[in-house]
Amino acid sequence: MQAEAINFESFDDIQDEACVQRIEEAKRSLGKSTVILAHHYQRADVYRHADLTGDSLKLAYQAAKTDADYLVFCGVHFMAEVADILSSNEQTVILPDLAAGCSMADMANLTKVERAWRELAEILSPEEMVTPVTYINSAADLKAFCGEHGGIVCTSSNAVKILEWSFQQREKVLFFPDQHLGRWSGHQLGISLDEMQVWDFDQPMGGLTPEQIKQAKILLWKGHCSVHQMFQPQHILKFRNQHPDGIVISHPECSFEVCNASDYVGSTEYIIRTIAEAKEGTRWLVGTELNLVSRIAEEFKPQNKIVQFMSPLVCMCSTMARIDPQHLTWALENLANGVVVNQIRVPQSEAELAKLALDRMLTIS
Repeated sequence: MQAEAINFESFDDIQDEACVQRIEEAKRSLGKSTVILAHHYQRADVYRHADLTGDSLKLAYQAAKTDADYLVFCGVHFMAEVADILSSNEQTVILPDLAAGCSMADMANLTKVERAWRELAEILSPEEMVTPVTYINSAADLKAFCGEHGGIVCTSSNAVKILEWSFQQREKVLFFPDQHLGRWSGHQLGISLDEMQVWDFDQPMGGLTPEQIKQAKILLWKGHCSVHQMFQPQHILKFRNQHPDGIVISHPECSFEVCNASDYVGSTEYIIRTIAEAKEGTRWLVGTELNLVSRIAEEFKPQNKIVQFMSPLVCMCSTMARIDPQHLTWALENLANGVVVNQIRVPQSEAELAKLALDRMLTIS
């Protein structure tokens, strides 16, 4: 007879210090059957327990290569979905808190994307139709939509290359859900800002005229990251006035103005690698999530590198922070008791189409 799940309410009041011991005990009990994955933006008191760390796609591929039966993903919902798509049928993906979502991913849903697709078909001929490109930060059904319609998935590190491929397929691109990554990547290809129009999903025809749609090369979904939108050009200007020799590095989810004012722009992995390879004694202003910046600031302190967060306000991924030590303890102790809670399972037909879009990305990356 299968044991019943332990209710989370009994874990809500456990002190963080007690969670540390209980998490370690559960990990020992589970042994190699279970792997804990933590994204770079994860809070430190959860990140410390991870077996594998990295960005979302890297983690999903690393997890799929393990022999673990259970993949406990300390990230957000779309990341756990990607892990489920890429892992074997024998592996089970668990998200400790189902409320850990992504506000950017939520800005593009299948209903709105399908409506946009129908509206574009009213304006454009088949030869002019667009290649749908979705950022990895999106729901599985949108990845499946891209797989079904000759589209593809991109990451913040390969978006430029993905756009190049997309333009070889069709004249235009519909890029969702993050307009900033799409705009910066298009700019890197020499596409003018006038040729990149924002598609407002709350407006008929995206709020654009037929002429604007026909003239655009990239239609940018009106989505953004709530964390990266907090960084402003004036933050960079103040830093440069105070530290003329300082170096600015930003994530491409930041606004065009912030990226354009930065010395380097790249993914989380790129940011970490660039600062790691820099000379000792350098000073950095970093435009990405607070937990990551705080972590690398401590990591590179012995090299006399000063790593400073770009915004004067606290900007962290609040949805990812929902996965706290209490939720991780709850998920692991249930698992040790033979009960799977919060399993993430993408329907097979959807997973197959989503994997098609992911495989296209891998082929050209």
